[in-house]
Amino acid sequence: MSQSVDDQQEVEIEAIGVEVDNQPIELYKVLKLANAVSGGGEAKHVIAEGYVVVNGELEARKRRKLYDGDLIEFNQEYYLVICDAPVTEPIERPLSAEKAPTKKKSTSSAPKAKKSQSKLSQSSSRQSNQKKAKSNSKNKTTHKAADVVTVDEQCDHESGRSRIRFF
Repeated sequence: MSQSVDDQQEVEIEAIGVEVDNQPIELYKVLKLANAVSGGGEAKHVIAEGYVVVNGELEARKRRKLYDGDLIEFNQEYYLVICDAPVTEPIERPLSAEKAPTKKKSTSSAPKAKKSQSKLSQSSSRQSNQKKAKSNSKNKTTHKAADVVTVDEQCDHESGRSRIRFF
């Protein structure tokens, strides 16, 4: 028994308290709130690189859930998560997914007809704009110093772009 007491020595450290409004909270957000890093991207980077320790264990998960009393070590400083609010888990989404189909059933088909008509008019206007652009660009030549650029009539049908030949 004397060995187990010797192995588990209590060490007193000073930690900076990070007060949060709700729990659980993600690890990278706590680092941002503590001003240990300049932004969320930097926080995620240092976590992924293995510079952050949570409750004595190396942590590589950026979105690790932290609760009241969790201890974070980063850059030779300690941060303690402090939250007075009770633990609130996010509401599950399947409830809203069940309500969505009932709303779709109650809507009439009139908006669908309007959407299809607007899509048809948009596609026809795009086609007319492309035809105008093609007619304007056919056989145009641009002279720049000794180089001559000619826009060819043939176009690549997959990308919709015209070929440009340099002479």
